[in-house]
Amino acid sequence: MLGDNGSENGTFEVPAGGRRFRALELLVKQKRLAKTVPVPCIVSHDEDGVLIDELSLAENIERAPLHPLDQFRAFQAMREKGMTEEAIAAAFLVDAKVVKQRLRLVTVAPELLEVYAEDGMTLEQLMAFTISSDHARQAQVWKAVKNSWSKEPYQIRRMLTETAVLASDKRARFLGLDAYEAAGGFVLRDLFQQDDGGWLQDPVLLEGLVGEKLEEEAETVAAEGWRWIEVAVGFPYGHTMGLRELLGTAVDLTDEERVTREALRDEYDQLEAGYAEADDLPEEDDARLGEIERHLGAFDRRPMAFEAEQVQRAGAFVSIDSDGTILIERSFVRPED
Repeated sequence: MLGDNGSENGTFEVPAGGRRFRALELLVKQKRLAKTVPVPCIVSHDEDGVLIDELSLAENIERAPLHPLDQFRAFQAMREKGMTEEAIAAAFLVDAKVVKQRLRLVTVAPELLEVYAEDGMTLEQLMAFTISSDHARQAQVWKAVKNSWSKEPYQIRRMLTETAVLASDKRARFLGLDAYEAAGGFVLRDLFQQDDGGWLQDPVLLEGLVGEKLEEEAETVAAEGWRWIEVAVGFPYGHTMGLRELLGTAVDLTDEERVTREALRDEYDQLEAGYAEADDLPEEDDARLGEIERHLGAFDRRPMAFEAEQVQRAGAFVSIDSDGTILIERSFVRPED
């Protein structure tokens, strides 16, 4: 090593092989090895361009894979010392793509890195936060989803990239503008043209409130005794494929419900008949027809009655329908059950 005056002082640093060095010391102490026995070593000079951290970490990786967060910190240290991503990848025997992915974690708020280190989120969730470098917004988003039933990476990315949400969005309709504004949310409205109710300016607040309301709905469904509950704003097409749907018993409508359903059917038929020859319907009547269809559909989708044995081995999906109403899909059995 070099002393303060820049000359070699006869001391060597051991960046790799520390355990082997201590083992040799133990053998000497036990009189099983003479002090003068030569031991092969590789001696490098400072000017050789070999990074001490690189030697040590690369050797450790050969024994046990580094935790992704440790990888990030190791790669970052190498990057700050001037190594290229390709050189780092070669030193640690990983693909350059892995190095690029880990180095992107530099954009994530330190507090979220700590959450991940304590197993408070998955690597996929952590990587989703790299889409934005705004640490304050990242913290907002995590606060909104961390206790939610649904915190998938795609949802985190969407929340980080959204800047406004239409009032006609199903999430806004599910929550209600009054609840959003009561929580401090602001709605931007256009006074000069139709704006479908305006734009909600705080999507993170909206997601948090929607998540809380969905969780309340899910807890009500869970109280029915289902084996599992999955909750999301919306599930992808085909999410029930591979699952068996149990058949329940249809619950009879009450007298009041029957009267309501028949009245809706009559109103629908009258509106349709009144415009049978027309090419276009007035906007107000067209909207009313759509509303009636939704109400009639709700009668068809009313909950079924299930046996206790069915409930104990099946589950339910809780989400938001396209019109902003709660959508509950019960009695699906997973293959393992």
